[in-house]
Amino acid sequence: MKDLFGKALQDYFNNNYTEDLITSTNISGADDLPLPYLFRSYSEMPKLEQKALQLAKGEVLDVGCGSGSHSLYLQEKGLSVKAIDISEGAVRVAKSRGVMRVVQQNILEETDMFDTILLLMNGTGIFQELSEVSKYLKHLKSLLKTNGQILMDSSDIQYMYEDDDGGLWIDTNANYYGELDYYLSYKGEDEVPMKWLYLDFERLQQACESVGLQCEKMMDGDHFDYLSKITLSEN
Repeated sequence: MKDLFGKALQDYFNNNYTEDLITSTNISGADDLPLPYLFRSYSEMPKLEQKALQLAKGEVLDVGCGSGSHSLYLQEKGLSVKAIDISEGAVRVAKSRGVMRVVQQNILEETDMFDTILLLMNGTGIFQELSEVSKYLKHLKSLLKTNGQILMDSSDIQYMYEDDDGGLWIDTNANYYGELDYYLSYKGEDEVPMKWLYLDFERLQQACESVGLQCEKMMDGDHFDYLSKITLSEN
């Protein structure tokens, strides 16, 4: 990876903001991802994110922390937070903004245990493919303390396959419709494409149950998105 995401965050933080990130997928055209949005305050966050931060408790792991906005809010509330991201640039920015404990690493490398694990801004994205969901959930489960919780959001993107008449053009012989190829570019450079998973709630719930986790929907967002709370099964 070229870490264009990290470069963009560093540019914005260092007052070199001249243009936004450009994102697209294999089923959608180019779209701007405004850099100021990645530095948003609590009051600027979607209700779904605000709800997740309200539910956070104890020792918190912020997965894919980006510029550290969620971690900073929780620190200010007095919670102990460990923030992780695979982007070197993001980690640098989060540290510079005041996140006290930030590590550049993949979630699968994490070994500490937590009361709350946060995966926001389509937290299921890091699973990459439907076939990988159980592996990631098992690992997340191993990081939960007694009475711990995973707060994760995602979207059911079936709506993106609807035609003008409301019919669906999903290829039933193809992979799960939430598996996307994700493209990112910044200042004329293209990042290495990556796989990104949007997971509907029912499939997430089934996957959780298959590995001994309970999954509860906490709220629906404004646009086919939802927040889930995942906990250890009682039996």
